[in-house]
Amino acid sequence: MDLLALADFNLVARHGGFGKAARATGRPKATLSRRVAELESSLDLRLFERGTRNLKLTEEGRALYERTGALLAELDETASAIASGGQRPRGKLRISVPLLFSQTAMGKIAAGFVLQCPEVRLEVTTEDRAVDMIEEGYDLVIRVNPDPDETLVGRAFLRDRLVVVASPGLARPAPDLNAPGVVRGVGDRQAWDIMTPLGRSTIMIEPVLALSSLIMVRDAVRAGFGVGRLPVSLVSHDLAAGTLVHWGDVEGPEIVLWTLYPSRRLLSARVSAFLDYLKQAFPRGTPEELAAYISR
Repeated sequence: MDLLALADFNLVARHGGFGKAARATGRPKATLSRRVAELESSLDLRLFERGTRNLKLTEEGRALYERTGALLAELDETASAIASGGQRPRGKLRISVPLLFSQTAMGKIAAGFVLQCPEVRLEVTTEDRAVDMIEEGYDLVIRVNPDPDETLVGRAFLRDRLVVVASPGLARPAPDLNAPGVVRGVGDRQAWDIMTPLGRSTIMIEPVLALSSLIMVRDAVRAGFGVGRLPVSLVSHDLAAGTLVHWGDVEGPEIVLWTLYPSRRLLSARVSAFLDYLKQAFPRGTPEELAAYISR
């Protein structure tokens, strides 16, 4: 198999078209088209469905892209490392990060990492959805309690937990009454199970505000609009200062942040360096450690 033709195929697949790949790389569109046609001929397979406006990978083309893209990237990184005389972290590192972690910690992490590894061009996007790492060209993603995925490997690096908090001026309701709540997402009536020093109890919540961001939820709770269910790392400073009071710990699964990367790919120097940096930033991975990092 012609590696140059295979590399051009991956280039076109990654950019989603011959024209886009040509513009992104400065390569002639005709050359890319010819190389891909030669690869299809040698394999006796159609790798792209060519429409009047769109170019779409066939099932065989997608399989080839998923299985060879990481290998070609590894070859390129190995050649670059040999040429530079070592395994220094260098090149572009694309990371997808969930919204809350991006808002609270990722800016500081990104700046510190690039200061430590100045030859890395870090590109961070904020998304809560489960991105397709190979299809969308990410080297690493950070996710909260991710579903099992046999195509990915990773490690947990931070843990958090949910607490129910309110402003000091908001009185706890009687057991048969609803508490005004500030919630994220759908604003339907809810029952929150919590643990307190006196044992397990349930708070009935009547939402008065439904917001899309936990940062907004925290700020509204601070303002006294209602009770909120928030990560302890986001409110520990307020609890210590007395601007919020703790009503109880939420019962349920622990919040765990994971770093994920393709299992078929050997870790590049830049991915390894970023994982090491996270370990330096959060050696114990506790909520208190994250809260201290955010407040510094």
